[in-house]
Amino acid sequence: MNEQKPTGQAIEVRGLVKRYNKEVLALDGVDLSIPANTIYALLGPNGAGKTTSISILTTLLEPTSGTAKVLGLDVVKQAGEVRGRIGVTFQEMVLDDELTGKQVLDYHGRLYGQSKAERQAKIEELLALVELEEAAGRQAKTYSGGMKRRLELARALMTTPEVLFLDEPTLGLDPQTRVRIWDHIRALKKDQGMTMLMTTHYMDEAENLADQVGIIDLGKLVAEGTPQALIEQMGADTIHVTGEGDRAGFAERVKALPFVQTVSVGRTVIQIGVDSGSRRLVEVISEAARNGFAVEDISVSKPSLGDVFLKYTGRRLRDTDGPQAPNRMNLMV
Repeated sequence: MNEQKPTGQAIEVRGLVKRYNKEVLALDGVDLSIPANTIYALLGPNGAGKTTSISILTTLLEPTSGTAKVLGLDVVKQAGEVRGRIGVTFQEMVLDDELTGKQVLDYHGRLYGQSKAERQAKIEELLALVELEEAAGRQAKTYSGGMKRRLELARALMTTPEVLFLDEPTLGLDPQTRVRIWDHIRALKKDQGMTMLMTTHYMDEAENLADQVGIIDLGKLVAEGTPQALIEQMGADTIHVTGEGDRAGFAERVKALPFVQTVSVGRTVIQIGVDSGSRRLVEVISEAARNGFAVEDISVSKPSLGDVFLKYTGRRLRDTDGPQAPNRMNLMV
């Protein structure tokens, strides 16, 4: 266990812009500061700019303009030094299925010039960390999806990175395996003082793991803060309303009610933050009737990070993907 945790800013991004062509603006002036020994979750709909951001910070893409630094190193001018100090797991699994779990780790260590003794010690340590000791001699093609994710995490840690990038680290995994990955991530921060930038579509994952959350939409960072602070902005309770009629007019009328704290109009759902949802349902429905808005469905819940996401993006997930970063190669993981 490290006695001294790293300090300062691990990631600094200023005015980051990425254009794929004249029509597609993937990042539109993003500013980002992530302190060392922090788990930061970057959330956003498909095509919002998450993967492009990760690709620039891991030196796979060059920005159109702006600057990005990892551990004080410029990701364009000092790309080689950046690669030597970071680890990455990508959304798409990048494993040679013919290799055993142990060989995957060993070959990665060789690529980084580690001695045989150093590789062997690190492999034993990491296989124990991700609970793959018994499967170490089996080919990766025999692994389950969860085991492959854990192997990729171990591979990313072979070089003892100071900053770890996790692009959808638990995508498609069952709940039990997701929780095990969460435990590994928490341990890396606690025991090694590691900084982690992760993207995820799972709101519960961000709530459970992240010290800080950033919401990106249409290439812009639209909200940032601790999960709890962002949730508290929504009010004590959230009323969700769907219906037919003048949605904007209804929202404006509701906003004027004394017990309403926030109102957010999404593509299909109107979110109303109130002091007490169960006591205010009748008044909200009455206001809808007076405004000629026909309520089709109404419900009350405690606000969550999902509600915050819906407030800032207007939807839970986009139907289609936006511009994607180039196909990833097994360069750093």
